[in-house]
Amino acid sequence: MIDRVQIEQVLMNLVTNSRDAMQQAGRIVIETSRIELDQSFIESHGFGRKGIYALIAVTDTGIGIPENIEDKIFEPFFTTKDKGKGTGLGLSMVYGIVKKHEGYITVYSEHGVGTTFNVYLPVAHVHVGAENEKQKEDSHIPARGGTETVLIAEDDPSLRSLTAAALRHFGYAVIESVDGKDAVAKFKESQCSIRLVVLDGIMPKMNGRAAWREIKALSPSVKAIFISGYAEDIFTKDGIPDNEVSFIQKPYAPLFLAKRVREVLDE
Repeated sequence: MIDRVQIEQVLMNLVTNSRDAMQQAGRIVIETSRIELDQSFIESHGFGRKGIYALIAVTDTGIGIPENIEDKIFEPFFTTKDKGKGTGLGLSMVYGIVKKHEGYITVYSEHGVGTTFNVYLPVAHVHVGAENEKQKEDSHIPARGGTETVLIAEDDPSLRSLTAAALRHFGYAVIESVDGKDAVAKFKESQCSIRLVVLDGIMPKMNGRAAWREIKALSPSVKAIFISGYAEDIFTKDGIPDNEVSFIQKPYAPLFLAKRVREVLDE
């Protein structure tokens, strides 16, 4: 009994963390299993509750986590990345979501060898027919595509490429831009055909908020989706009216993005 979107965020954050730990090449393995937490687990880890759990293990062959900072990695805003490369909110968010689901998360790492994150989620004891019907129905609804033109502004090349590929897979025409200034310039070139803009909140040269103001001045009817690593309440308080745009928090699953794009276009 989980919040599917939140668990997808957990996986995306852990995999992103693993990717960043592997500087040029490596391997990421995601495994699932059913495990019983017993008294020996509780005694060795200093926490836990006896029972049957679903275990999700994310392992990478990256540089590993130094032993002296292992106990800090789930703290908000703690990061080992260079300035401008990360907020330190990813693993903190993972920890919060796991605890919200009454689960546990552990990390095992060896410097120069790799890291494994183990997420333990309690198995729900419910009858199949007692599941929330709406959640069950929504999880099986495929994303509908379209033929509209979407402008993407994202300064992270890998994320921009992933986002563009996902939308093209669903039939959309995609125009890519590398920052806010580039987004405004490309919108001016093709504003008659662009129905939606997907803007990263924080970008060089011109951020998403400033780009949106200029784009909206050119075409008041164009729709927008903002993406950001910051929580929505922080982001909207920083100058974005929540009644004018939709919001997606990073990291996000491509399928989730495709569904949101269709929803916004159909509004």
